[in-house]
Amino acid sequence: MRHVAFLRSSYGHAAITNVDFSELPPGVDVFTSATPGFDISLRALSALPGYVETDQPPLARDKVRFAGEPVAAIVAADRYLAEDAAEQLIIDYEPLAPTVSAWSLPQVPVHDAAPDNVLLSRTFDAGDVDAAFAGAAVAVRRELTTNRHGGNPIEGRAGVALWDGDRLTFWSGTQIPHLVRNLLAELLELSESQVRVVAPDVGGGFGTKAVIYPEDLALCLIARSLPGTPVKWVEDRAEHLASATAARDHHYELEAAFDADGTLLAIRGEAWCNIGAYSVYPWTAGIEPLMAGGLLTGPYKVDNYRCTVRGVATNTAPAGPYRGVARPATVYAMECLLDSGAAALGLDPFDIRRINLIGPDDVPYRMPTRLVDDTGHYGECLDVAVERIGLVELRAEQARRRTEGGKPIGIGLAAYNELTGLGRAASAGPRMPFRTGHEACTVRVNPDGKVLVLSGVTSQGQGLETTMAQVVAEVMGVPYDDVDVRYGDTDQSLWGFGAFSSRQAVIAGGATHRAAVAVRDDIIRLAAELYEANADDLVIEHGLIKVVGSPNPVGSVADVARVAYLESNRLPAGFEPGLDATRFYDPVMGAFAAGVQVAAIEIDPVTGEIEIMDWVCIEDAGKIINHQIVEGQIAGSIAQGIGGALYEHLIYDELGNLSTGTLMDYLMPTAAEIPELQIGHIERAADNPLGVRGVGEGGTLGPAAVLASAVHDAFGIEIDELPVSPAKLWTAMQTARGDV
Repeated sequence: MRHVAFLRSSYGHAAITNVDFSELPPGVDVFTSATPGFDISLRALSALPGYVETDQPPLARDKVRFAGEPVAAIVAADRYLAEDAAEQLIIDYEPLAPTVSAWSLPQVPVHDAAPDNVLLSRTFDAGDVDAAFAGAAVAVRRELTTNRHGGNPIEGRAGVALWDGDRLTFWSGTQIPHLVRNLLAELLELSESQVRVVAPDVGGGFGTKAVIYPEDLALCLIARSLPGTPVKWVEDRAEHLASATAARDHHYELEAAFDADGTLLAIRGEAWCNIGAYSVYPWTAGIEPLMAGGLLTGPYKVDNYRCTVRGVATNTAPAGPYRGVARPATVYAMECLLDSGAAALGLDPFDIRRINLIGPDDVPYRMPTRLVDDTGHYGECLDVAVERIGLVELRAEQARRRTEGGKPIGIGLAAYNELTGLGRAASAGPRMPFRTGHEACTVRVNPDGKVLVLSGVTSQGQGLETTMAQVVAEVMGVPYDDVDVRYGDTDQSLWGFGAFSSRQAVIAGGATHRAAVAVRDDIIRLAAELYEANADDLVIEHGLIKVVGSPNPVGSVADVARVAYLESNRLPAGFEPGLDATRFYDPVMGAFAAGVQVAAIEIDPVTGEIEIMDWVCIEDAGKIINHQIVEGQIAGSIAQGIGGALYEHLIYDELGNLSTGTLMDYLMPTAAEIPELQIGHIERAADNPLGVRGVGEGGTLGPAAVLASAVHDAFGIEIDELPVSPAKLWTAMQTARGDV
């Protein structure tokens, strides 16, 4: 095996004028954009009107567009030699004016095809917005900016590529192995049967591994240039911060109109989303702006809505999917509008939510962006959260401290709807050349009676092996330990889209359930013939086949499987050998999960430091398959949300240099900063085979809004920029007191 190191641009925007590798030591191979075969590019496609397509080369071609972009790849016997050789590679640049803000005009466009840097723009428009504002009792306006941050999984990106002369094998930490295979085959002009992608167990993904990166393509091109030699690259933390996809860098200018009783009448505004230097493959520049515009109104009823969203290129690392895609920012924006509306009307912030939340009688609720919300249990989640946190007692303590002294207490809340398991209709927005709606599953009983499950999705630590095995075991009546779940290998599992958008339990679970039901029914039908019984009277329990009401089994799944495979001479007429079924499932619209988070914080008026006293999250996750896994998902996502709200920030200077490029500067939350969480559930079954709703992202949606709401509750200060750092909060408090 040989190892790869990437030499990355030290400029945010510059023309490449010369590459000199004449001084490199022997035994080292160098690849650049001029290397034969490296003239291909990633190109994220969309049929949306006005969308500007751009190329992303595997190694920078002609110019670099962000600091950290790979310019050359060096291959050596080990990573140390490759890194040393990279330092001897000389690249000359001619600096160009960089653009780091998506809401400022560029001096030099990032891509010539987009002179204004806007790669995508769309206006969502419903009802008569202007008339609603004209008749409103109160209108509030907020200008809000959210902070860019990244996924930082415990294990960064990594890959090993091997070309054996006829076939490419790529081991990758990807969340989307089949889409990777599809693209590699297309770009390398191979049949898909000549490409195998294996996604083994990895340490987290959070969306950052749901992108096909230039490094992935470069690694495979290098392998093809070195047949028979596996080549390996493992990202270090500095590379991750500089070049892995980031998210959440948004700017909003919004207005909300309310009736005198607090009823939300209309929302209008604009949003700019920084999509970085490239439109990421395959999700396009639309992944954040379209989600922002489509779900800004959240779980609130409103008929009149107009919002223009833009995906704007800048000289920063590309933006891509990250746990919650855009919605932590939109929930923050929407909840800020409600807090401002409540303050303007003299209403309690909890009451203004209750007035406007979608309720059970409103479902199915057609949102102004035409998405259909199928859960109306937000009010119930709010009531449970209020009870769990002890709001009455907290308000009393808050009042006591205001009169008797002590650190001020703020109580904040956020309600959100998490769109999960997007079916083919719900995922139509980006208009990509494919539609991420369905998944497939094969359930097979082997001749020994054990069950094999082959799924097209992958797991990034969500415990999918456990939950899918539980589904199959429960449906088929076999022991949990008799079920073997496999995924992540394109040679072995069925074609599937992968792990993203909180879709595994809803879509993969639906396909798994349907396949398991089909195989169970086949076992029962065959057993009825073999044992001369009525199929309606047979059940399977712990792998044994029984007649209802009788304690003694008539046979076992293993007995029936042996006949199906090894004794086909005993098969009755009309039965074929084998016991397996493949089924597909597409929920079409998806399933919304309801969620409410409420927290109490203490604020040190001297330093601006926030201490979280208590945090409650109540979600409607539908039917819960495994409580421990669900609560782990929610807790982990809340931790990421708190990190993004208080600490994490990828900051670029005016030249496009990343100022927070190490974990000394980019602050990550630790166990010390995350409070003990109170997590609760209301289980309202969704309309899918398992009755489940996704939970992987919901926890991230609330924290920024909750903390901004809590600060507003404590001091009346409006938090218009994230993260809520002690310095910002201290300055805001001084300003409010008139000291600044």
